[in-house]
Parts: sequence; C-alpha cells; structure tokens
Amino acid sequence: MDGSDSKTEVSQELTDGFHLIIDALKLNGISNVYHVPGIPVTDLGRMMQAEGMRVISFRHESNAGNAAATAGYLTRKPGVCLTVSAPGFLNGLVSLAHATTNCWPMILISGSSEREIVDLQKGDYEEMDQLAVAKPLCKAAYRILHADDIGVGIARAIRAAVSGRPGGVYLDIPASLLGQVMDAETGARGLIKVVDPSPAQLPAPHAVDRAIDVLKGARKPLLILGKGAAYAQCDAIVRQFVERTGAPYIAMSMAKGLLPDDHPQYAGAARSLVLKESDCVMLIGARLNWLLGHGQGRQWGERFTKKFIHVDIDPKEMDSNQPIDAPLVGDIESTLSLMLAKMDRWAPPPADWTEAVCAKRAANVERMAPKLANNNVPMDFHGALGRLKRIFADHPDAILVNEGANTLDFARSIIDMSRPRKRLDVGTWGVMGIGMGTAIAAAVETGHPVVAVEGDSAFGFSGMEVETICRYGLPVCVVVFNNSGIYRGTDADPTGRDPGTTVFVRESRYDLMMQAFGGEGVTARSPDDLERAVRDAVASGKPTLVNAIIDPEAGTESGRIGNLNPQSAVQRN
Repeated sequence: MDGSDSKTEVSQELTDGFHLIIDALKLNGISNVYHVPGIPVTDLGRMMQAEGMRVISFRHESNAGNAAATAGYLTRKPGVCLTVSAPGFLNGLVSLAHATTNCWPMILISGSSEREIVDLQKGDYEEMDQLAVAKPLCKAAYRILHADDIGVGIARAIRAAVSGRPGGVYLDIPASLLGQVMDAETGARGLIKVVDPSPAQLPAPHAVDRAIDVLKGARKPLLILGKGAAYAQCDAIVRQFVERTGAPYIAMSMAKGLLPDDHPQYAGAARSLVLKESDCVMLIGARLNWLLGHGQGRQWGERFTKKFIHVDIDPKEMDSNQPIDAPLVGDIESTLSLMLAKMDRWAPPPADWTEAVCAKRAANVERMAPKLANNNVPMDFHGALGRLKRIFADHPDAILVNEGANTLDFARSIIDMSRPRKRLDVGTWGVMGIGMGTAIAAAVETGHPVVAVEGDSAFGFSGMEVETICRYGLPVCVVVFNNSGIYRGTDADPTGRDPGTTVFVRESRYDLMMQAFGGEGVTARSPDDLERAVRDAVASGKPTLVNAIIDPEAGTESGRIGNLNPQSAVQRN
C-alpha cells in the first residue's frame, strides 16, 4: 500500500469569541473603543489594538463611558465602552443611562460571570446579574452566550442604539464566550453588516400641512433648536428652514453653532423676551422639559396664548408638558425638507416683532460688553469668559467642553459658537463629571483642539483623566475656574470644627496635576493672563491645564437653577 492512498490531514483555520467581536465591530465601521482594562476583558482590549482598532484606556469607567457617549453624538455611530464586570460595569452604567437620557447612541460591553454561577448565586468573582441591572436604565440590553451569536448580537446592539430615538445599549459578554473556538469560515458567515440602521421616518402629509398652517398664522413666531437638531447633521437644511421662516430663534446650549450665534435671527440675547412674548413656538430637536421650564411659568407669559409645534422622532414625547397643537413625528431632515417644499411663497413675520427682538438683543449685548471686557483681579466669571469668547471667535474649529454650575451657566450665554457640534456639555441631566471623558472623545474623534472649561467642583469628578490626556498626547486645554468651592468658596461650619460643606482647599494647585504627568500647567490670575495662556495652549496642541483663580465671592448658589433647591421653613436658634 503506497502513501497515495493515505488520508492527508488538512489544517483548519480557527477563530474565537475575542476575534469575532473585533471583526463584527470593524465590519460595521466601529474602530474606536473607550476602555478600562481588567478581568475578563484585558486581552480583548489588547487584541483590538493589535487588529488596528484605537483603544483609549481610562482611569475610571464613568469617564470612558462619557467618552463613548460623546463619540456617539459626534459620529452618529454607537460609541463603544468596554469594561470589566460588576463594579466596572456599574461605573459604566452611569454613563450609559446618561447617553440614553440624552438620546446618544452608545454600547456598553462588559465582561460578566457565567450564567450557571450567577443564577445559583454561587459567589463568583464580581458576580452580578448585570443584564437585569442594566435593563431599566438603557434602551435595550442583550446577552451573548455562544460565539456563533456574536454577529447577530452586535448587529442588534448597533441597530437598537441608532434607530428611532437613539440611546444606550448594554451588551453582556460572559467570560467563557471570549475563549470559545470555532471554524473561522463559519464564524465569518455569522457576522452581519447592518444596512440602513437609522432609516428615515417621514411625518404624515396632513401633519406637515397642519404645522405649516399653525406657523403661518403666527404673528410672533419663535423657533427653538435643540441638540437633536445638531445630532441630525442636516445643518444646511436646518439653516435653510430657519432663514425661510424669517422667525427669531434660540438654540439650546449644544445646538449653538447650527447657525452662527451672530446670525441676525438669533435671539439668544433676547431669550426672556421671545419666550414670554411669542405666540407660536416650534421645537426642533428640543424637548419641553426642565431646561425650558416645562413650557410654563412666568418666563413663558400666558401659556394659553401660545401654540406649539414639535418635531420629534418619538411620538411619546408629544404633550409631555404642554398640549402640542401641531405634532410632527419624524426625523428632522425629512420633516424640515417636507415643510420647505411647501413654503415657496412664505411671508416673513411682522416687522414689529422682529424689530423688537433685534432691539432687545442689541441693548442686552451693549449692556454686557463692559462686564466681558474687565480685567479684574481676582477674576469674575464675566471677565474670564469674555476672554475665552475672543479665543473661540478666532478658532471656530476648536471644541468647547463645558461643565460646572456658574461656569456652565455663564458660559452658555457668553461664549458664541459659529459652527455646529463645537459645544459639548452636561446635557439633559445636567450631570457633573462629563468633562474629561467628553474632552478626550472630542479630540480623538475629530482631531480638533479642545478647550474644556470646568468649574473646580466639576473637574474633581474626572480630573485624574488628565493623565490619560497626557498619555495619548491629545490637544486638550483644561481651564479650571477655581473659586475654591462649590458655587462659592465662602461657606463656614457654624461649629468651627470643619470647613464649610461647599468649601475646598483655597486656590488649589490644579496646574501641578498636569505638570506631574508631563503636560503644561499654568496659573492665571487676571483675564489677560488667562487669554494668553489658553491661546498658547491652543497654538501648541499640547496637553495643558490653566488654573484660573476666580473670586470666591463671584458665584451664585446653583448657578441659575437655585430655585430647584428646597428651602427650609424652620428656623433653629
């Protein structure tokens, strides 16, 4: 018997759960992952990097999650956060809930214990039924148990995250899944490239006609642009619609720059007037929630003299606080395009309305100008932010990240934006701690310079990530508005035992933190010094922290939302 009759052993190419996850993400154009290494996903992060993905490793999962949420907002593809099990998962879950509330697509992928251990509560390392915990706090949650289901699991997560009203999705990966081995060809056949994950949703024709009739009948129309309009990335259509109506408009903070803030129709500096006096309000990618006083109260004048038009992809959002006279359920690009097609012979609003708005805006701008030009030492918020306003005017591609109480509230109205998606902040929840994760994602996803303007309290939630900024050499300048406390650095403990509950170490040296990791650290005590330091940082592209010393007396309680604090009616002697 010769050797020709013997069977030849054929080698078979294999793959495993690690590589199928990587292949599925890459197939769908997801190349950046925000990550905290640890059991059981350490090797997954390493392999992602080896396969050409960019893996940005953080010091805390909440910050990695905030980065992923920001990536989703900027790219309209799900931002991916990869965490360890149980405690790491819980840290990332805060950011996932934040993304869902803000309608940003994000996928949180967390390693987990095996089902048979979790279900019998055997006490595994970091044992937790993570899927059950995640479900109430995100748009969808899935668990993949078998390697041949990885393709469909990731496809479902992507589609859930971006379709309809976007949001956060949890993807549970038991540790044993990662090492499951299978034939590579079979594994590849199971992968899915998601087609049209966010299909257009058109409003009904009669709804479009009704909205046009309501808007046409208004004598004092007002448009409100929300961050949903910025997320839609149909900037030219939004601008065409605003200009076709001729109506004054205001922009919620993350919608600033959809049209430049110096646009003749922009009424941000006349906000009180237009909210109170308008007779028809059209919400475009904005919600009538607490950020707009629920559409009621003194700032809105008499509610029943107003009509509301609301564009939103989710019909459940309609009538959430006030009756909506003309609901438009659809995506923003489709809805505004259909309206524009029926507005060929559009008459502008009455001149007495637009002229009154322009006059009020001009008066308020003139009144504010001296405050923004001051060079006081110690600095106040107006003088400091007035200098940053100049820098963003000269660098329209720079991205502003903003959080805090007074730091956030003053910056919203002082710093102008001229291009869309250049202002990133705390969003719907007003949550503290988004700063460094958001700044890192903005730099990674866009390559543009980032200036993160932080209250000293807000910075404390994520400040250790300045090491991450330095490690990756990102063009981020962090400006800490240091007034030595929360709101103000002037409270005192009546007993004399401890510092006041809102007081920090006076004039803390935050600049030394950045220096400790190899970045630039600068202290600024005057607006002129602040402007010089930030301009140098933007020009250099180097990681920089500017410690801006603000007068402890300058702030107000809770910024502009102090009314949300309950007040005690009891006086104690």
